[in-house]
Amino acid sequence: MVDYNMLEWARAQFAMTAIFHFFFVPFTLGMSFMVAYFETIYVKTGKAEWKQITQFWQVLFGINFAIGLSTGIIHEFEFGTNWSTYSWVVGDLFGAPLAVEGVIAFFMEATFAAIAFFGWKRVSKGVHLMSSWLLAAGSNLSALWILIANGFMQHPTSAFYTFNIDTARLELTDFLSLILQPVAQVKFLHVVTASYTMAAVFVLGVSSLYLLRGKYTSFAKKSATVAAASGLIASIAVAVIGDDHAYEVANTQPTKIASLEGLIVGEKGAPIVAMGLPKYMSVEEIKNAKEGDGFTFEIALPHLLSILGKREFDAFVPGVKDLIYGNEEYGIWSWDKLVAEGKRAIDDLHKYHAAKKAGDEAGMKAAEEDFHAIVADVDGTKVERAELMGYGYFAELPNNGIEFAYPPVAPVFFSFHLMVALGFWFILLFVLAYVAVLKDTYWDNKMLQQAALFTIPLPWIAISFGWMSAEIGRQPWTVFGVLPTFKSVTPLDLVNVQATFFMFLVAFVVLGIAELKMLFTVVKNGPKGAH
Repeated sequence: MVDYNMLEWARAQFAMTAIFHFFFVPFTLGMSFMVAYFETIYVKTGKAEWKQITQFWQVLFGINFAIGLSTGIIHEFEFGTNWSTYSWVVGDLFGAPLAVEGVIAFFMEATFAAIAFFGWKRVSKGVHLMSSWLLAAGSNLSALWILIANGFMQHPTSAFYTFNIDTARLELTDFLSLILQPVAQVKFLHVVTASYTMAAVFVLGVSSLYLLRGKYTSFAKKSATVAAASGLIASIAVAVIGDDHAYEVANTQPTKIASLEGLIVGEKGAPIVAMGLPKYMSVEEIKNAKEGDGFTFEIALPHLLSILGKREFDAFVPGVKDLIYGNEEYGIWSWDKLVAEGKRAIDDLHKYHAAKKAGDEAGMKAAEEDFHAIVADVDGTKVERAELMGYGYFAELPNNGIEFAYPPVAPVFFSFHLMVALGFWFILLFVLAYVAVLKDTYWDNKMLQQAALFTIPLPWIAISFGWMSAEIGRQPWTVFGVLPTFKSVTPLDLVNVQATFFMFLVAFVVLGIAELKMLFTVVKNGPKGAH
């Protein structure tokens, strides 16, 4: 049996590493392109002031880039240390995009970072500009391959993998389908546009700081103009792509979308809850829940969840109750039925290997056929029993582990809604800033400048909440519907996980303080002392 204390510590360590690493990633993605924009203007105009602008923002980008690399290496090693069972079972699928990331994206970053940071006096303007753009492309390609791997975890499909009954591992069958999976592509676009928004907020905020202090005003005006324009485009793109992302989630991870919106009982014309306080409900309370239950208070917008998730005004959106206890009217299987089919797949796997050991070819064939038998047809997509094997592991737990059948509603609901609220604030900020820039009034608008300055940390908070809603919302799975979290962990002694948790915590605190100190120092010194 799994040591659940150790499991929770392993999850906490991974969450800590992921969140800390992701403080650096979106800033790198966004600032890499922001620096390339500024350098393009410099090369096109030939004006030295644009070179100074480029070099100032490049220094801030470079500090973040260096520390982000170190935290990313720690993150990847944890798959082999704390999550080796996961790595063994799905390594063929998860490892393939990460390998491509190393061969292509890391190569581009390592090569062109050196030229971009140290080649100002060693290469021509054109070569240096090309290096800056290729560094930005490499950074964003790195995110693409990681999010392809994460997309597989969110929505595995037999379109690109098969379960090898001999090795008890998932094997990649179609690399192109893995790359083009809609869940991964829309997640990538959502992440990178959020990153561009973060960079624009940072540039606008720091520029506003200089304007408020009456320092480097020419530098600040030019930087703020670019930031206001790019931020307006990026923040609107985040919302538009976020809508597509929510649609994909609603149709691939119904328990997540139900938790995101606190929908306990499914409804036709389901609402989006703009504000609310979800109740804590046990599985028994959920079983007896009625339509509309789930909130102490709520401000709901009727029909919007049906439109968002199903693109129909009165479409039925299943709630947590429907997904746990089933809904015959809409063909939704109960948790117990899924567990039963998964358990049968596990039994088939054991029968196959027993027959193989005994040299019983007929027994092997019968077990394999039952293992791969089609048990459902969901909107034209045939589902094999093998694809439900992950549910079978919950048969080991009391009551088929039904209390783990859905993610915790309150953390997912609040993290998602706070992310969305902040996203709308960014749009409003950039609309106001861009209009003020066009009217040439931003430079004297102290209130708007202060708003931009105090907004600087908010994109980090919004993106962290976004990842929390995505990853907590996937529970109880590491690979949705295929591999439960409690079956993915390495069977380590609790003390080992605790020791590395605190070791990484100290390292991250030191790195975080070092990064902030360097960033503050560069901003304090201003553009003249930055390079």
